[in-house]
Order: sequence, then structure tokens, then C-alpha cells
Amino acid sequence: MVERFLKQTTFSSYEDYNEHLRFIIPEHFNFAYDVMDVWAEEKPDGIAILWTNEKGKERRTTYAQLKTETDQAAAYMQSLGISKGDPVMLILKRRYEWWIAMLALHKLGAVVIPATHMLTKHDIIYRNTRASIKAIICVDDPYVMGQIEAAMPESPTVRTLIAVRNDSVSDSGNAHPGFADWHRGIASADAASFTRVLNNNDDTMLMYFTSGTSGEPKMVAHDFLYAMGHLTTGVFWHNLNESSIHLTVADTGWGKAVWGKFYGQWFAGATVFVYDHEKFDADSLLRQMEKYHVTSFCAPPTIYRFMIREDLSRYDLSSLRYCCTAGEALNPAVYDKFLKQTGIRLMEGFGQTETTMTLGTMPWMEPKPGSMGKPNGQYQIALLKADGTPCEDGEKGEIAIKVGKEKPIGLFKEYYRDPELTHEAWHDGYYFTGDMAWRDEDGYYWFEGRKDDVIKSSGYRIGPFEVESALMTHPAVVECAITGVPDDIRGMVVKATIVLGHEWKDKAGEELVQELQQHVKRETAPYKYPRIIEFVDELPKTISGKIRRVEIRQKDSKK
Repeated sequence: MVERFLKQTTFSSYEDYNEHLRFIIPEHFNFAYDVMDVWAEEKPDGIAILWTNEKGKERRTTYAQLKTETDQAAAYMQSLGISKGDPVMLILKRRYEWWIAMLALHKLGAVVIPATHMLTKHDIIYRNTRASIKAIICVDDPYVMGQIEAAMPESPTVRTLIAVRNDSVSDSGNAHPGFADWHRGIASADAASFTRVLNNNDDTMLMYFTSGTSGEPKMVAHDFLYAMGHLTTGVFWHNLNESSIHLTVADTGWGKAVWGKFYGQWFAGATVFVYDHEKFDADSLLRQMEKYHVTSFCAPPTIYRFMIREDLSRYDLSSLRYCCTAGEALNPAVYDKFLKQTGIRLMEGFGQTETTMTLGTMPWMEPKPGSMGKPNGQYQIALLKADGTPCEDGEKGEIAIKVGKEKPIGLFKEYYRDPELTHEAWHDGYYFTGDMAWRDEDGYYWFEGRKDDVIKSSGYRIGPFEVESALMTHPAVVECAITGVPDDIRGMVVKATIVLGHEWKDKAGEELVQELQQHVKRETAPYKYPRIIEFVDELPKTISGKIRRVEIRQKDSKK
């Protein structure tokens, strides 16, 4: 498959990859037709999706079956009036129907808007009106459907609601009053009846609402070539092939889902493993990896932090050969402990909802614990100071992507319906990511934090990640977040919000505070130590698992 889209498919080194990576771009590329339907012909019996849930149900879908089911779904949705360019929101948790709906909507040329099941009425109204959403496909969940129903009076563009009830056709007709029954509609659809749609490469294919540190969520619009941009994610960063069984931990409402359980993995012809569960539990996840012989794994550092607190020797992970991480910076202490327990190196990557993987630790590279790796060959990466000049090695600056006459494959089109915001981030030949880093003498990049997260204290600039990494080497600390608190004398002081291990919670007090402060002073420059420490049961996070430092800052500002 890869040879259809790359001029060179194998590389001997990072330098070879970076220099010779070149895409072959079809005139009307559509991932559903040009990748998935081709796999259905070439390896019809290969398992595309291996899905299981916490109740023990299991579903194995071949590439041939997936083609039939996506054709049926496309026919059904076309019969409901969904057509090219129509925005359709998916709220499907980890149900296997998400994969079918995604591909079917690609076949129709519609605009897919994946969303989290945690949205409130206000969130849904905002998305419906800002994106002129025409249809919503959701799980048959009382909370989700209740919020959608409450939003409808203020959502004039929405014409169709579809509910995914269970694995069979509902006996009662509709799954819920006002919602069409997905499985009943699919069962009655003729897979050969839908009209194939021809899209242009620059048509909008996918949109994500992504929250910033202030204001309402931004609408990140991607074209049809965005899917091709993830070829490097699955084939090279995840190091997958046709025999791989790959698991990425991600909710389908988060951009990481298409990073780790969709485009790149299927470019490689791998099996996408899905564990459908309501609440994360490290033991349950490891049991699934053991049972289904997962070969490749990717998760945010948060997941690894909980995994290494288990006794990994209790699980047969002999099938596991390759592990990656992204979503937030990886603390070296987590890397070291995971390597010690499994013998597997964690290969870190970096990117945003607006991009595919922009920096990464590729298979040919020796990982440096805590480093994001080096630039992915499909992007030209610059590290720029506030005045726009390039940083020298060791200098902190903003990660920026150079944009020439043609937009790099994988970079977003625009912030939909917001040209001012688009220009704010994309100007003077660069897309400015808002993420700060520094580069070492070997060309590896090291994350410092978001521009808004950097703490200025007594004239020093302190990146949250370096203090968090120091704290994470103490055995009491499970998770932590570093923020700045306004101070009359120093401008700001460093605050640590810490989740303790169970065996340490009864020791939460002034003595432990002082121990942790001294520990940081020993591990990093003394001026970085947290003058304020707060112990909490859990940290505020996004659905993607990223720590919301902004929420901690907002809470502190109200005290």
C-alpha cells in the first residue's frame, strides 16, 4: 500500500528518511476509497478492527466486511439527505460504529466532526451553530441524548438525529423518539445503491473543536490530504506492518483517535485493536493487551504513569514489541521505570490537533528520555525567538512550521469561519504552534510548555515540565502539575499540585512538603523549587488526558 503514496518506502536512517520522504499525491485522494477499499480487494480476510468491551463482547471485522458495512452506511446516510460538504457530528465513545461512520462519511464527501460524550447542552449548541451541523450520530446514552435533545430548540441547522443502540436492530422501531435507529437503517440499506462522490484534495474532510487557554473552542478544519499526512504516523513512528495488532488509548472525540487508531494504522494494513470501556483501569487494560496479544501500543504519559505502578511481571506482554507516547511531555522517570520493567523504549512524538506528528523519535533513532525527538520529514520545523529570529541550540523558542507555496501535507486548512484567529497563528510564512521548546546539539527537541504556561519568577523563566520531571522522580508522586501564582515580590512563584500514591496519602503534611521541596532543589536548579505545594486526589484534565493547568490557575485566582 505504502508504495502507492511514497516515492521511497524504506529508509536506512533518520537522515535518509528526512531527506528522501516524498509523497505521491492522487488528484482526488479519498482515504476510504484509495486505501480501505483497496485493502478490501488485496487482503479481504485480514482483520481491520478487533473490538472488545469490558463486558467481554468481541467483534472481528475484516477489511472486506468493513467495505460492505461502510457502503451500507453511506447508502443509509445518503438516503437521509446527507451529502458532500454536510457537517456531521459523531458522539460515539469507543463503539465500533465510529469507524464505520467515519469511513462512510468520507465516502460521501461529508465533513466529519468527532466529539466527546461529555458535551453539555451549551457545548452542543455552540458546535451546532458555529459549524452549521446537519446531522448528529450518537450513542444511545441517557446523558448524551438528553443533552442533544435539550440543544435542539437552539440548533436550527440540525435536521437528522441517529442513535446507535446496540449490535442488533431495535424491535421498537426507533431507538428513541426523535432519533433514527442506526442498525435498523443500515440493515435496510443497499450497499450498491449509494452514489460515489468525487472530492477535491482541498475540500474539508474533518473538523475538531479544540479548547485553548481562553475563549470558546476553535474549529480546526482539515482537508482530505490530512489522512495521507498520517501515513508517517502509523508506518514509521508506530513502526507498524500488516501483522501488527495496534492499540492506542484515546477517546474517539479526541484528535489522537485518528492519530492512533485510524489513518496511519490502516495505511500499514495493521489490525486496530479497540478496548471499549467506560473508566480507565490499568489492570484491565493490561489484561486485554495480554489476552489479545497486542504488538504495538501508544498512550499519553498519564496512562504509562498508572501502568508502571502495577507489577508488570504479573502480565504476559511477550507479544508487545513497540511502544510510543504523545499528548503531553514524557517525564524521564516514567521512561526509565517502564524500560526497566518491560525492556521496551518509549518513542515520544509531538503534534497538535492542527497537525499530524511534527516531531518524533523514529525507529532509526536512539531515544533521549524526555525529548520529543527530531522533526518529521514532512515538515520544515523552526524554533523561533519572540522577535522571529532563529534560536541557537540551547535557546528556548516557539515551535513553528514553515509554510511555502504549498501547505505541508497534514497541516490544517484554517480555523473554520475565523480568519482573524487563523492569521494570528499563521503568518509570515509560518504556522506558530504556541508550544515552547529548546533544541540540543544533536538536534533533539525538548518541550518547555505552552507559551501561557511559562512562569516568570524573580527574573527567571521556568518551564513547568522541568519542575514536574524533577518531582516525578520522588516515589510519593503519581502525577503533578506546575503553575505560577502571582506574588507581590517575585512576580510569580512556582506552585505544585500533586497527586500522591496511596501509600503516601496519610503523610500529606508540612514534613512531606519540605521533603519534596528539597528533592526538587537537588534534582534541578534551586530557584525552580515549588514554594507552594497542594495535595489533591486528581488533576483536572481534558478528555485527551492532558493536564489543564489553566483550570488550576483559574481556581487559584479566585482564592
